[in-house]
Amino acid sequence: MHFIKITLLAVICSLAVTACSLFGNESVNVAPYQTLEKDGDFEVRTYERLILVSTTMPEGLDSEYGPFRKLFDYISGNNEKSEEIAMTAPVFLDQSAQATKTMSFVLPVDFDLATAPLPKDSAIELTERRNYKVAVISFSGFLNQDNISMHRAELQEWIAGRGFKVVGEPKAAGYNGPFTLPFLRRNEVLIPIENL
Repeated sequence: MHFIKITLLAVICSLAVTACSLFGNESVNVAPYQTLEKDGDFEVRTYERLILVSTTMPEGLDSEYGPFRKLFDYISGNNEKSEEIAMTAPVFLDQSAQATKTMSFVLPVDFDLATAPLPKDSAIELTERRNYKVAVISFSGFLNQDNISMHRAELQEWIAGRGFKVVGEPKAAGYNGPFTLPFLRRNEVLIPIENL
């Protein structure tokens, strides 16, 4: 049952970018960032600004459906302006040691906190991150907890070897739709850092 829940989470997250094809082509916009350093599957990047619409991931059976549905409804017009908002990749999953705590969609770059429509659902919040510097590891396959945990450990080791200081909680990120072949999927773990 645990495996089914984890796989279900990956499918739900990937549904957020349904325009992606079987072969991994992305037809949705990706949140812009600047790459500062590249080392194989690892990199250091900065996001100048991210506007996130987020909701918590409750415990329990089928708990993944609720958060995804809430966020999808928000960008589909269930907000105070009844405004439809284009999907932007990736879908972020805030991570604790063993589980996903929060699911977030990224709003398009033309929104800021002043122009983003307020959610009607009190379980959804809008936040902004500025100058968000992260170490990142990219990987293919399914975005499940085992894959996330393995790559998070690899990234933590790489961060330690590069002399960076961790300054926040990890995020997992999924970019592709549910029908993308696993070996062509783009997934990431991101950990906020600063130089020592």
